Amino acid sequence: MAAAGEAEIPNKRIILKDYVTGFPKEDDMVLTSCTSKSKVPEGSKAVLVKNLYLSCDPYMRARMSKPIPQSYANSYVPGSAIIGYGVGKVVDSGHPDFKAGDLVWGLTGWEEFSLISTPQQLIKIEDTDLPLSYYTGILGMPGLTAYVGFHEICSPKKGETVYVSAASGAVGQLVGQFAKLMGCYVVGSAGSKEKVDLLKNKFGFDDAFNYKEEHDLNAALKRCFPEGIDIYFENVGGSMLDAVLLNMKVHGRIAVCGLISQYNLTQQQGVHNLFCVVTKRVRMQGFIEPDHKHKYPQFLELIIQYIREGKITYVEDVAEGLESAPSALIGLFSGRNVGKQVVLVARE
Repeated sequence: MAAAGEAEIPNKRIILKDYVTGFPKEDDMVLTSCTSKSKVPEGSKAVLVKNLYLSCDPYMRARMSKPIPQSYANSYVPGSAIIGYGVGKVVDSGHPDFKAGDLVWGLTGWEEFSLISTPQQLIKIEDTDLPLSYYTGILGMPGLTAYVGFHEICSPKKGETVYVSAASGAVGQLVGQFAKLMGCYVVGSAGSKEKVDLLKNKFGFDDAFNYKEEHDLNAALKRCFPEGIDIYFENVGGSMLDAVLLNMKVHGRIAVCGLISQYNLTQQQGVHNLFCVVTKRVRMQGFIEPDHKHKYPQFLELIIQYIREGKITYVEDVAEGLESAPSALIGLFSGRNVGKQVVLVARE
């Protein structure tokens, strides 16, 4: 109950019912109605935001499972709001760096209004002439992931061969375009004809294939890379990684961003061709975006310049309404989305 004179506002949120095993279902998440305080607590440095856009990202699946020691992100608490990246407008603030009306991006709740008690992780949006939804993707966590993974982890050189799996997704579409700007030969894979056409005709990949139509991934990669692969940007894992290892060049590099083919399996697939890492002296490195947050300002300056000069393009798949968020998130694991999956919660 609110204290006398303490105004409350209606709110809606998506909560996780219970920990998930196997493939998540829409009804693992529930839309509930509640109320929230209309002001931050007196003396607090919290920030109250109205959420405008929410991001659906594959890593969120791991947070729906029971806690495990090797995870880099805490599991969600059943019965509580799901947490993810989003864009919001500050309604009230006790923090000196934020004031009402400011636009911000960062971790928020899957709800209409979120009280963020640790606003130091929020980033104020200064460039408001670009689509706000971009801060869930190209100008946010996926963008920095693509930038760091390709430029820092892969150490690309002009003329090298680059393969990107899940290439039409939030991260993959950017990696391919970064590689083309470097003067590399780039091939991507995706799960539909529409996505393959997007890779070749909109993002400028040199070639692309539908992995669902390939009976032999090793043969498909040999066809695309007769001389082998210098750089592989890994989003998938499983049989795709096994096939790639057979086709890597000596001293090739693999940046492991995600393993989406494994997230919903109760028994993960083994990788059988790891000896290629030894024989070909391949460097394979996993990484996560939070370790590289200090590079965000230099990344943002570069990527905004690329966007304004028309050197980089970005495709989003926007679902409307908070109630559509569970379906949008589930769709990532069947490849239903085309481009970066975003949920429009409210207009500014």
